[in-house]
Amino acid sequence: MRTLVIVHSLKMGGMERAAVNLADAFAAAGHDSHLLACRRRPRTLAPEHPGVIVHYHDQQRALLASVVGVPVFLLSRLLLGVILPRSHFIWVGWLSGWLLRRNIRGLEREFGAFDRIIFRGLGTYKYFWSWRDPRCVYVLENVIHHDRPLWQKKLEWRLVFAGRHLVCVSSGVRTSAEAAFAQGGITPASLRVITNPCPVEQIRAAAAVPDPDLPQQPYIINVARLVPQKGHALLLEAYALCRPEQLLVIVGDGELRPALEAQAESLGIRDRVLFAGQRSNPFCWMAGADLFVLASAYEGLGLVLTEALACGTPIISVDCPGGIRDVFRGESERYLCPRTAPDLAALIEATLAQLPRKVGEDWLAPFDPDTIARQFLEFPAT
Repeated sequence: MRTLVIVHSLKMGGMERAAVNLADAFAAAGHDSHLLACRRRPRTLAPEHPGVIVHYHDQQRALLASVVGVPVFLLSRLLLGVILPRSHFIWVGWLSGWLLRRNIRGLEREFGAFDRIIFRGLGTYKYFWSWRDPRCVYVLENVIHHDRPLWQKKLEWRLVFAGRHLVCVSSGVRTSAEAAFAQGGITPASLRVITNPCPVEQIRAAAAVPDPDLPQQPYIINVARLVPQKGHALLLEAYALCRPEQLLVIVGDGELRPALEAQAESLGIRDRVLFAGQRSNPFCWMAGADLFVLASAYEGLGLVLTEALACGTPIISVDCPGGIRDVFRGESERYLCPRTAPDLAALIEATLAQLPRKVGEDWLAPFDPDTIARQFLEFPAT
């Protein structure tokens, strides 16, 4: 089959890695795999499989280069978006959807018709809401947020969800979607769970590449953007409470870095916390850690947890909304705790006391790339 995975950009992020991993999985399974990014920069990710063909559709440039794009853009930014905050995608989406459809038709003239088109993430496909095609599948990467008045959310949900084939990355995301759709009177064409692939062999190969910056003493690790969702403030509190012999290494960058560094200073642990910044290869950092700790406020799935498992690193997490429990199944649920600093500190202490702890291969079985690629292609799109 000929597949096309569409993602907002190829920056270093969980949704973007999931998109690249899925395109790789299609190619590895023998399909004609294509990947389309809707921004040319930042571009820090690339497919591993040489069979994946990468395309770019600069969404904003295409909009502004069209005949009516500039007045539509300015009207949205200067007037409509002010009257109805965070509604920019509504006003530009009808034209952007048409422009994307035209771009894809051009690709199909060159490569042949696509059998399945997969949009990864609401942030990707909401800007193209006007284009509908029975071959399209839309992946919900995270729980649905009720961050605006219900009447406004109902309008948005009707534009981006109603009558579409939706895939949720976890059972928690599906539960969130079902609740929102019931509240908003939204009926999708279909709604099912297909999790994210974890390319174990690729990750292990990357984990084996040394990095001279790795700490020379034992450490525990968190890998995430430094944004409120990822719960680094809670993680620092918990670490300060339990004060293990291991360093705390935080791989990632973002808007909260100055505040988090100041918090570590105020907690008296600044010399015990290493802010390592964003790394092109975080897997060798994961592989060298004694423990991976997640403290997020919510997670669609927690792809980074499966990546840590692929590196052979034990994982623990707070029990947050979303898909965490799709990773921590059965007996592994004992490595979850309530989302409070004392509970997380206690779990860190208890888990470190059990080391060394072997990671079971059965933890990764549900995330097999070949199985997930097949699931995306098996169900009918009509």
